[in-house]
Amino acid sequence: MSSMRDKVVVVTGGSGGIGAAICREFAQAGAQVQFSWRSDEAGAKELLAGLPGSGHGSRRLTVEDTPALAAWAAEVARDRGRCDVLVNCAGITRFVPHADLDALDDALIDEIFRTNWRGAFAAVRAFRPLLAASGDGLVVNISSVAGVTGMGSNVAYCASKAALDSMTKSLARALAPEIRVLSVSPGLVDTDFVKGLDRHWRDEQAMRTPLRRLASPEEIAAAVLSVATVLRYSNGCIIPVDGGRPLT
Repeated sequence: MSSMRDKVVVVTGGSGGIGAAICREFAQAGAQVQFSWRSDEAGAKELLAGLPGSGHGSRRLTVEDTPALAAWAAEVARDRGRCDVLVNCAGITRFVPHADLDALDDALIDEIFRTNWRGAFAAVRAFRPLLAASGDGLVVNISSVAGVTGMGSNVAYCASKAALDSMTKSLARALAPEIRVLSVSPGLVDTDFVKGLDRHWRDEQAMRTPLRRLASPEEIAAAVLSVATVLRYSNGCIIPVDGGRPLT
């Protein structure tokens, strides 16, 4: 899509399954993509080398590190001169049975909220001046159907995504009209991580979804791109890409 040509798109957590698909989708649409990665250096290098077009870059950081986010925003401003879209894709979780309250210890709860909620907020805070300067800035938070259904990898993860959706609405009001803020909310996505889980469990999750399959990372990426290029009057909403999972 030519509408993204010469636009600069920043993606946190870009080397993960969903993040990498988002980076590729925007690069194919003509954007210059800047993405962060936490630990997978080899994956980040492979992704960067394979992105079509030019002007792409990557940076190792964790979104819990607010000074690192500020430094990254300054680097993007210096090297690219703009930021049109920020996609908050960085996130963590760990499987903990919901009834096992003791297994969901304070350290894990804090880590999940530092990354999934505070990290997204801190990224918006860091890139807000660049996004506002464009006059048509966009923030897309990658949420989860778990924030609505309360079913997911653990109680804290579900709560962190519900908090992310609430933040989306608050910031959509506070930052308009210069910046739109939306959530894209997937169901279970068939990433390499999910492919490595128990096959019976994956099949069971697919059968619990009306469309009888899991989402692909590319389908989530296409939804994010559509928010930037097609759904231009949408703001403050939670866009589900979940195959109708809450209906069952």
